Amino acid sequence: MQITSVDGLGAEITDVDIKSLSDAEFQSIQEAFAEHGVIFFRSQDTSEDDHITFAERFGDININRFFAAHPEYPQIALVAKEPDQKDNIGGGWHTDHSYDHEPALGSVLVARELPESGGDTMFASMYKAYETLPDELKEKVDGLNALHSGKHIFGEGPDSYYNTSDAGSHDDGTNRIGNSDAAEKLTDPEHPIVITHPLSGKKALYVNPAFTREVVGLDKAESDELLSDLYTHVFTGHDFHHRFKWEPGSIAMWDNRSTWHWALNDYQGQRRIMHRITIEGCPLEA
Repeated sequence: MQITSVDGLGAEITDVDIKSLSDAEFQSIQEAFAEHGVIFFRSQDTSEDDHITFAERFGDININRFFAAHPEYPQIALVAKEPDQKDNIGGGWHTDHSYDHEPALGSVLVARELPESGGDTMFASMYKAYETLPDELKEKVDGLNALHSGKHIFGEGPDSYYNTSDAGSHDDGTNRIGNSDAAEKLTDPEHPIVITHPLSGKKALYVNPAFTREVVGLDKAESDELLSDLYTHVFTGHDFHHRFKWEPGSIAMWDNRSTWHWALNDYQGQRRIMHRITIEGCPLEA
């Protein structure tokens, strides 16, 4: 097994079959995941059962409340776009499950059917985002919390910011995402803007354009300005971005506490089917 860092962030793990990992190999994969934030595998031949077994080695599976589920495997959420659908799922910078009081550890995404071209996924490192923040911004966010919510995304109506090209896109009415009953039951959590990552111990920036609603303790204008400054820093921080090109047999596993991701929507008229499993996490601390 070889682990190779890739440009921007992440590591590609080769010469390994995730169906038959030794304990030592799995430990190395866990360590790479904590250190790099995203790990990539190529040329994997996996069934749905293999996908579930691999994910369960990291922790309990989160049964998604808001995505359409695989008809035979409720542990697997379908991230799908048909040729006649305009919008995709996850089409903007975000991190999953920050609207939960115990945000998800991460997700394992398996490519099942890919377009002839396009459909790459962008990732951004929140470790490096924090490390490269100007000192003035570091001082501003020190000790601050932010409020997160998923109600505006998965409830009754689309969110005006999440529908922008910089931030994301709501469902197009085809029932691929959304669950207003479950969304209304959410109780919006506060998380530190800068967390100490529970696996690596490194500092990471923990806000995102999709689910972060406001900075606690600031008036709206101050909150909007501070979040805008943080987002602009990440949007323009190309030295800590990585664009992953999917191929048949590709798998990506990302850490929701230390990365953002963005599914590019540049394959109109083509089909893209991905299977996602999300793994339960823990409370986050400053």
